[in-house]
Amino acid sequence: MHRLLVLYSKPADPDHFRDYYVNNHLPLVMNWPGLLAWRYSFDVAATKGEAPYFAVFEGDFADAAAMAAARASPQGQRVAADVANYATGGVVVIDYPVQDGTG
Repeated sequence: MHRLLVLYSKPADPDHFRDYYVNNHLPLVMNWPGLLAWRYSFDVAATKGEAPYFAVFEGDFADAAAMAAARASPQGQRVAADVANYATGGVVVIDYPVQDGTG
C-alpha cells in the first residue's frame, strides 16, 4: 500500500476551510481513481505545545504507480487545483509506502 499524506497549516479563515473542505473538496476526492481508502481530521493535536498543523488527510492507494496515475488523472488535477480555494495557510504533501506491523 502507498499513502498520500496532506498536512494543512492553520488557514486565515478556519470556518471557511472546514465548510469548503467537507462540502466541496472531499466530494472531488471521493471520485479519485484508484483511491482505496481515505480519512481526515480537523482535530490535530501535539503531544507538547501547539500542533503545527490545522488538519490532516490520508489517502491509500495500491502502490506508488496507482497514486501517481491518480494524481496525473483529470480528477487528480481538479483535486490539486482546488486546494487553493481553502488552504490559505499552506499545505505539505508527502507520500510513502506503508509497512504493516504486528504487535
